[in-house]
This record gives sequence, structure tokens and C-alpha cells, in this order.
Amino acid sequence: MTTRRPGIVHLGVGAFARAHLAWYTQRAAGAPWGITAFTGRSAHAAEALTAQDCRYTLVTRAAAGDTAEVVDAIVAAHPGSDDEAWRRAVASADTSIVTLTVTEAGYRADSDVPARLVDGLAARRDAGGGRIALVSLDNLTHNGEVLRRAVASAVDDAALRTWVDEHVAFPSSMVDRITPATTDADVAGLADLPGALPGDRVPVVTEPFAEWVLEDAFTGVDRPAWETAGVRLVGDVTPFEQRKLWLLNGAHSVLAYLGMLLGHETVAEAVGDPRCRAAVDQLWDEASAELTLPADETTAARAALLGRFANPRIRHTLRQIAAGGSEKLPVRVVDVVRRRRDRDPDAGIGPGAATAIAAWWLHCTEQPALVTDPGAPGPDSDLHAVLAVIAPDLDTTPVVAAVTAAADRIRAAAHDTGSAAGSPRTDEGVHA
Repeated sequence: MTTRRPGIVHLGVGAFARAHLAWYTQRAAGAPWGITAFTGRSAHAAEALTAQDCRYTLVTRAAAGDTAEVVDAIVAAHPGSDDEAWRRAVASADTSIVTLTVTEAGYRADSDVPARLVDGLAARRDAGGGRIALVSLDNLTHNGEVLRRAVASAVDDAALRTWVDEHVAFPSSMVDRITPATTDADVAGLADLPGALPGDRVPVVTEPFAEWVLEDAFTGVDRPAWETAGVRLVGDVTPFEQRKLWLLNGAHSVLAYLGMLLGHETVAEAVGDPRCRAAVDQLWDEASAELTLPADETTAARAALLGRFANPRIRHTLRQIAAGGSEKLPVRVVDVVRRRRDRDPDAGIGPGAATAIAAWWLHCTEQPALVTDPGAPGPDSDLHAVLAVIAPDLDTTPVVAAVTAAADRIRAAAHDTGSAAGSPRTDEGVHA
């Protein structure tokens, strides 16, 4: 029988939430908090967790080997289709936090996530519930404000809208922990791993690194003492969002597109190629000049990222990272270019950004079988069409010349490597 307070309701429980939110919650000092978890819509994850009392093994996969610990922070698991359980959980006097990992799609106008949140909040209002915080753990800039707008758009009752304005906080957060898909081999390997839950069928595999930067906007809202577990509480998450987007995510994009063109399959392979590493360093130099964090913190972040990228036992596939470039490149790469030009109109586009855009152009035109992005330009697109998608304002003669030259260098490198740019290899994706 758990002694944890079921104070957190989580929507979209999956491997990342179990490696991140649940892990931090279990490690927090003070009275133990528990998580009532809901899947998206499928019942499978809820059934699997319930079958083993919601306990599972977290396997931390370092380059030197695996370690295991049992996580029991989840106290109940329900399918997302159980609307009654959802309303009851959000309305409960025990609940003061609702967290989400529903991907970017969950905040769009055609998603049912905002309506489900409003349904739960209405039940809480009707039950006389107190203040509550809704916390997005998805990779969105200013995700708290994005979530606030999504919820507001789904409220069609004026009285409820007023209640939400008065009773609901929307802190922004930045989260980071690479969590690969669990394989049959991972499950089988638990038998020989000290500390693993006996008979576990749903373990989670993750990297040693974990980070959570959370806006300190919980006035009147009870929460776990996450800061005792390493969570960084700040007044403004923006600089940390930028650091992640421009350093980690920007490097992922250039490694994905350039790496696949040079015949690589994983991040570890690509970052070990001096040509890819040089492109990452150039991109990072350009991004670092625009970051507002202390220089030593940026330097430490870059060093940590190289260690994470090089971990050969975390199979982070380039093909999965490459998805959605039309939405990702504007915030990961183009935003830095614009800030660079605003600061110094004569600076132009840097070689790192030029390489990233050129690699995406070649990915779309020479590797069409690998493109899973409805917003991407077609295989016959020229550079003007590519820039029209991600940055129409950058379609200038100097930028076109720089990106074209970078594309020529990539083609030459791919030719020297002998990689077949259009020949996909089958990889299993990884949640980043």
C-alpha cells in the first residue's frame, strides 16, 4: 500500500515521463508525492504498469555500463479514455499539479488535449477545488504560455474562464533527458542487472544526464520539493530554453541531416566524424555569441553535450531526429541567424547555420525517402523554395551564396565518403 500523496496527475505517460518527471519526483525530499498517470488514448501502457503495481525499472545507460533502480512514484495508471477517472483525479483535493507530455501536436487547435484539460478543470471548479498548476514538459518554447493559450481557446463558458484565470498557474519549463525505446533485449537483460524489478515487462532505458529548469510560478500551489532533487527553479526559463534549442537541438539537426548524407545512422557515429563535429562547433560558436547565460555555463553545456552525443550505448537515430525540419529549423537555427544580424547587420550568416540549412536542403532533395515532414519542400526544390519554408527574410544574395557553397562542400564530402544519399537504412526512432 503506497504512502505517497497522489498530488500529481500526468497526461501522456510514456518512457520520457517515467525517466524524468517520475524520477525527479521520487528523488525529492520531504513527504513523498505520487503520480496518477493517464495515457494518451491507448490502454496498453496503463494496463502494463497496473499489472506490476505501477513499479518499474529505470535503467541508466552510461558508456561504461548499465545501472538499475526501481521507481515507484506512479501510484495509479489509467487509459486516457477513462474520462470519469480523469475528472475525479483532477478534481481531487489531493491534486495540486497536472503535468503533460503530449508532444507539440497536443497543443494544436485540432487536438483534444485542451478540451480534456478543461473538462478536468470544470470538475475541479464544481468540486470547490483550490489553486492548481498545469505544467507542460514538452519541447516547446514558452510552453507554459502555449498551454495557457490552448486551454483558454477550449473554454467556452465565461464563468469557468474567470475561475481558470483566478485558480490555474501555467509555469514554463525546460526538460532534457534522452530516452530510447525499450527493446526486447533490454527486458531480457534485466535478469542479470542488480537492482532491477524482478519480472519487469516495462522497464525504461535512459541516459545518465537529466535536466529540468522550472519557472518558479507556484504561488498558492503545493508542490514537491523538486529543487532538492536537482530541479532548477528560476524566474525566467527563456535563456535555458534558448540554450537547449540552439545548442542541443541545433546540433541534433545538423548531425541528423549532415550525418545521414555522409552515411551515418546514429548521433554517436555522426559526432565521431570530424566533418560533422566541425559543423557542430561552428553552429555552437554562432549560438554562444547570442546566448545571455554566463560564458562558463555555456562552455560547460557544450562539453556535457559532446559527452552525451558520444555515448555509444544510447542508440539515438538520426532518422528520427530529422523529422519535422520545417518546424524545427526556424527555432533551432534561423532564430540565431536573425539575432546575429540584428546585433551586427554586417555579420551575415555564419558557416554553421549555412551548413545546417544546406544539409536540410540536400536531405529533402537527395533523400526524399527519409523525409517525414509535411511542411518540407519537395525533392525538386531549389534553395529559394527551401528558404521560403523556413526563413523568407533570409533569401538574399549573400545568404544564398553561403548556403550554396556549403551544399557544394557537403556533396563533395558525401562523394568522397561514397555514401548513397538516397538509400535509407532502417532505424528505430528515439524520443529526444
